[in-house]
Amino acid sequence: MGECGAPGDVNSNVLIARSTGDAQLDKAVWQWLNWDKNQKTKEQIESLLQNGKHKELRDRLCCRLTFGTAGLRSAMGAGFCYINDLTVIQSTQGIYKYLERCFSDFKQRGFVVGYDTRGQVTSNCSSKKLAKLTAAVLLAKDVPVYFFSTYVPTPFVPYAVQQLKAVAGVMITASHNRKEDNGYKVYWENGAQITSPHDKEIIKCIEECVEPWNGSWNENLVDTSPLRQDPLKKICDCYMEDLRKICYHRELNVQTNLKFVHTSFHGVGHDYVQLAFKAFGFQPPIPVPEQKDPDPDFSTVKCPNPEEGESVLELSLRLAEKENAKVVVATDPDADRLAVAEQQENGCWKVFTGNELAALFGWWMFFCWKENCSQDADVKNVYMLATTVSSKILRAIALKEGFHFEETLPGFKWIGSRVKDLLDNGKEVLFAFEESIGFMCGTSVLDKDGVSAAVVIAEMATYLEGKNLTLAQKLIEIYETYGYHISKTSYFLCYDPPTIKRIFEKLRNFDAPQSYPKFCGIYNILHVRDITTGYDSSQPNEKSVLPVSKSSQMITFTFQNGCVATLRTSGTEPKIKYYAEMCALPEQSDRSMLEEELQKLIEALIENFLEPDKNGLIWRSA
Repeated sequence: MGECGAPGDVNSNVLIARSTGDAQLDKAVWQWLNWDKNQKTKEQIESLLQNGKHKELRDRLCCRLTFGTAGLRSAMGAGFCYINDLTVIQSTQGIYKYLERCFSDFKQRGFVVGYDTRGQVTSNCSSKKLAKLTAAVLLAKDVPVYFFSTYVPTPFVPYAVQQLKAVAGVMITASHNRKEDNGYKVYWENGAQITSPHDKEIIKCIEECVEPWNGSWNENLVDTSPLRQDPLKKICDCYMEDLRKICYHRELNVQTNLKFVHTSFHGVGHDYVQLAFKAFGFQPPIPVPEQKDPDPDFSTVKCPNPEEGESVLELSLRLAEKENAKVVVATDPDADRLAVAEQQENGCWKVFTGNELAALFGWWMFFCWKENCSQDADVKNVYMLATTVSSKILRAIALKEGFHFEETLPGFKWIGSRVKDLLDNGKEVLFAFEESIGFMCGTSVLDKDGVSAAVVIAEMATYLEGKNLTLAQKLIEIYETYGYHISKTSYFLCYDPPTIKRIFEKLRNFDAPQSYPKFCGIYNILHVRDITTGYDSSQPNEKSVLPVSKSSQMITFTFQNGCVATLRTSGTEPKIKYYAEMCALPEQSDRSMLEEELQKLIEALIENFLEPDKNGLIWRSA
């Protein structure tokens, strides 16, 4: 852990801290007790110290948060590896130091701060308070701060960074994670989440100045400083205006009798989705009353992740049945992701996967582009993107229609940066996605956006209804035209990092040292790509085209039968995820046979490569 100034006079805290008998821990305890001004988190550390809980103290104080696929994310609570007032101040001080080095006009252009509605009473920690402290660090250093006066969807922060020409921005959110968590998402001047090397350099800067500066704890600065501005009205108005650029059938939206139910999952989405529907000419969607308003306890759902499917959409589906609404749209708590369900003719509900929704969005965005583009528009200038663990359906559509498709590493930070590069080079990007229900329709926001996706799917459903088609029927048409892409994604929980490492190291040394498996049960493996090491057997030089990502585990297997399967660790949760997809040609139309083949391959993958019983992995609960 880095230092910024030596400890001052010996006081009672130092004497207590020395009693641990561990010099590194003594120092960390001293720092915490002297620097933390949040009484609740300070008391948590004092209590552990007084009760001799040295192992827990070491776990909490002797490691630091690092940037994952979604910035900093952890449980709220006391300690340098948790999200709390002190670690947010330290992170912002590091960001200030780094931005000061990168931008000579930092103090003219300013910084954006947004937040969701999370909170934890036991740590006196809330997203709004953490956002105020983030702003305080910068305001105390004479940096103009655009601080939203109320909670906003995550996409509003990257949108504001670009609109206001700020150098960077932070969103305090843990998105769809469990209620105990919070996070700190950093956006660069291009409106995309930070990628390497910025993340590594910021961590270095954080470690160079861990002691809070004068003024860093003054959260009242957001109310008193003349350098603070509230961008809420301007950004909301501009966002809704920009949204109209991807509205193609306003006249149908105004006339439709189709009804929609929206749930915001106790998060920030309600007001903004209502405004988005209005911008497209729709009647407002019917809100789920129990989930409409922010609630940091997420009291009506087991977990606040709409990706979990029908089990967490129960209230929405029952309300939709009562109101005779055929489509349910669900935004996650920070409104950057979208789940969709549609009632079928037999009365049952189909909850679409992220990959299925991407097939619909990809078809729709290209269809609308074709209908509205100028005569001299070149399809070869058009792009769509997906993360490498997502469905290859866009690749199939691109091959047939003539536009470009590109893959990136997992995480929207890679998509956002690549889209910005393409736009800067005069390309047109219509759509990008990740399979975990993250969608980017258009390029007003260079990040996933559940608000825009919700209203685009509503317009799509409205248009299709006029053609006597449902979303589910259109999806089958898409697969029949471009080839079935049947996918399954799930995960195992593993709370023991050495076990995770052992599983992946075994795959790299399967039958012999530095030898990957050639079979998985009865299934022949054609190619192996290991993003962690940079190996790709399909390339002439055996080097991966995608950048190496040593900080996470990720291996992809391409099978002879057309299946592609990836095993990877989560960047935000203690999970080993698997992604498997059967990519068929248009003439292979026996869906049930493809599904059966995929299921057998997944079973072989789990049994031979993950070995859950032997490795003590916890199966995802149904």
